[in-house]
Formats: sequence, structure tokens, C-alpha cells
Amino acid sequence: MNSLNIAARNVWRNPRRSLMTTLAIVIGTLAILLFGGYVAAIFAGMQTNIVRAAGHLHVHKNGFFDFGAGNPTAYDIADYESVVQAIADDTVLRKYLAVVTPTLQLVGIASQYDKNTSTTFVGQGVIPADQQRLRQWDGFALGLPVEPYPLTGTPSGAGVIGVGLARILELCGSLPISGCRQRPSTSVDNTTVDAKFAADIQQLVESPATTTTGGATLDLLSATTNGAPNVVSLTIAKTEQQGMKELDDRYVAMHLQQAQKLLYGRAPGRANTLILQLTETTALATVVDRLQQLFKEKQLDLEIKTFDEFVPLYKRVNGLFFGIFAFIALVIGLVVLFTVINTMTMCVMERFNEIGTLRALGLRRSGIRTYFVLEGSIIGIVGATAGLLLALLAAYAINHAGLSWQPPSSSTAQPLQVRLANTPALIVGCWLILVAIASVSSMLPANKAAKMTVVDALRHV
Repeated sequence: MNSLNIAARNVWRNPRRSLMTTLAIVIGTLAILLFGGYVAAIFAGMQTNIVRAAGHLHVHKNGFFDFGAGNPTAYDIADYESVVQAIADDTVLRKYLAVVTPTLQLVGIASQYDKNTSTTFVGQGVIPADQQRLRQWDGFALGLPVEPYPLTGTPSGAGVIGVGLARILELCGSLPISGCRQRPSTSVDNTTVDAKFAADIQQLVESPATTTTGGATLDLLSATTNGAPNVVSLTIAKTEQQGMKELDDRYVAMHLQQAQKLLYGRAPGRANTLILQLTETTALATVVDRLQQLFKEKQLDLEIKTFDEFVPLYKRVNGLFFGIFAFIALVIGLVVLFTVINTMTMCVMERFNEIGTLRALGLRRSGIRTYFVLEGSIIGIVGATAGLLLALLAAYAINHAGLSWQPPSSSTAQPLQVRLANTPALIVGCWLILVAIASVSSMLPANKAAKMTVVDALRHV
């Protein structure tokens, strides 16, 4: 305790230099914690958006993930209702599951008869009530707004399309959509071809197997499981901007029974994806292990994909921001290291006579070394603690400032947050590392002071 008191008093023998060194640590701590909290908020926000849209896990028939995009119906789950029931009734899985819902992915051609326009589409048949439950997940307590699923409460013949698809099919005026660009005039005349194609589509639409509920409609053409062409007509309930243009130009969502009617006609409907949303992401490994065991027990040829597998962008963005964070932390750590070394070196040079006197009085080399290391540690503790408190205050101010930003994969703005109080590992790790850097960096000057001979120290002027 006596050594600690002496070291604390020596720190402020030159208050200006000690203050500047402490300030450098404060700024470094503040920068690392704020950026680390911002990165943690990005991770949490991105994961929340993915889980709300697509759940934590996808269950497919084996091979669908790699080859199903070309022929989704070749990898469908015939008795998907019994699989959903088995998962929901499992005593181990029940406490971790928030939503279990089937979906049907399909591809085909979308046509607008009145405009003589058509394009390929990527569709999804869903249960709207389950999709609305998916959007309510908030495992990180971010408080992100929950937008209502546009198909909720709509009849079975309704659908949702991307804004880009509506633009391509020239539906902006009839829906209407603000700020939608009209198709420019072209010298190429495809009227005859488009009219013939649209007439073929219309002939299928008017068959007894399909119905139209009125309003702005869209005709979808796809091949059934036996290879015959089939068409259903959707009433467009809403257009919804997607995060990526490629998806926005092709996106169609519809009721599950409508998608099943398009692919299977009057045959029993199937699904090719089961979406599982968990109450918390930490249970992911436990749920995957139990699902694999359950499928093995029931001899089901199904595969499981986690959210970072079916959305690989998540890992890439996380790796990018983690690399940036590590680089910034390394640079700040080096600045703190050389700042403390410089300060402690100046302290040693100013106190040669004092060091010689203490050594002459019988203080060992280890005692001299301890004094200077304690001084560096005190500077590090004070600076890191002050920086931590300032970072907490700054994070609180940012979180309550009403700022917003739009993530790259989202079509809507989200609150700008710094998740600092929710990441104790970041706080403790940053504090300990900066204090350790300050302590270690003072050891080089301390060793220099400890190795001085008594005679050289006393005669130094």
C-alpha cells in the first residue's frame, strides 16, 4: 500500500505530462468502445432483420439447398404437415421454438395481360399469419419497428410483388406507385410477339382452374410437377421494396395454397422449406443437434441450414466490420503504448538522483521497477476508467438522439444505436487491454531505471 501511495503521488509530479498521457488513453478508450458498440449494433440489427424475414433455421429435403433453385418441386417435402407437427410437439425443441412455418419456393413467368409485358419471377408461398409472427422477433431488444406483413388479412388470391417487378410490368400507374419511372419509347416493335404470348397466357388464365378477384392483377405461369403449364392470377395487394434490386425486380409473394395450386394443380399441396424461428439465437446449436437426432429417429431425408448459411452476406459483413474494428483497436493500442513509454522514459530521466538515493538507502532493483510500473498502471486505470464513463454517456446520448440509418440489405431506415451497455465483454476486454498496455509499456523505462548503478545515478546532473 505504501508503494501504491508513493506511485500515485509521483504520477502528478508533472501534472501536464501525466494529464496529456491520461487524455490519450481516455480518447483511445472512447474511440474503441464507441466503434465496438456500433459494430455490435450492426451485428444485432442485421441478425434481427434476417431472423424476422427468414428465421434462424431452414429445413429442406436433402439436396434442395444446392440444387433446388433449378427445380424446386424435385426437392419438396410431401408430408410437410406431419414434419411440422413432429417438430412442434418435441419436448426438447418446444421451449426454444417461436415459429415453425412451411413455405414453398417457385419460379416462373409473370405476365400483365393489359400491358403485353412479361418477365421471370421468383415466388414464395407463405402463411401470412406466421410471417407476421416472424416479424415480431426482437431477441436483442433493439426496439426496431414491426411492419405489418402485407398479405395479412387478404384473400387467398392476393399477392405482393416487388416495386421493381411492378415497374418492369408497367403497373406503376394502376397500383399506383409514387416515383415510378415509365418505360422509355423503343424502336424495337415486340407488339406482335408480346400480344401472342399474352393471349396464350390469358387462355390459360380463363381456364376453370384459376380465378381472379378483381383489381390490379398479375398472371403467373409455371410448370406443374408433371410438366404441364399452369397459370394462376393474383390480385396485387401491395408492392414492397426489397433490399436488393435483383430480388426486387423478380419478387412475388402469395398465399401458400395459391402457390401450391400453381405447382400441383388439384393434387395435394406440398412445401419445400420449413422455417424455424427460435426464441433466442444462443439456442441454435442445441436445436440443430436435436433436429438431426429427431430426423434420424424418424428416418427423414432432411437437411438443416442455419441463417448464416442461407444468408452468407451475414458472415462477410461481420468479418469486414470485425477486421476494421481490430485494425482501429491495434492502431489505438500502439498510440497508447508509445505515449506511455515516452512519458515514463521522461520520468526516469528526471529522477536519476532520486533513484540513486533510493538504491543507496537499500531499495532493491525490483522495488525501483515496481514504482514505475505502478505509475504506468495508475495512468492506465485512470484513463481507461474515464474513457469508459465517457463512452457510456456518449452511447446513451447517441441512442436517444433519434438518429437513423439504412442498412445495405434493408429497404427501410432503422434507428442508429451503439450497443455498449449490452456488451459487457467489450467493456471489460477494452478496459483490461488498455490498462495492460499501459502497465507493460512502462516496464521498459522501469527496467532501465532498475539497472542503473548507485554511483552513476547519484553523480548524474
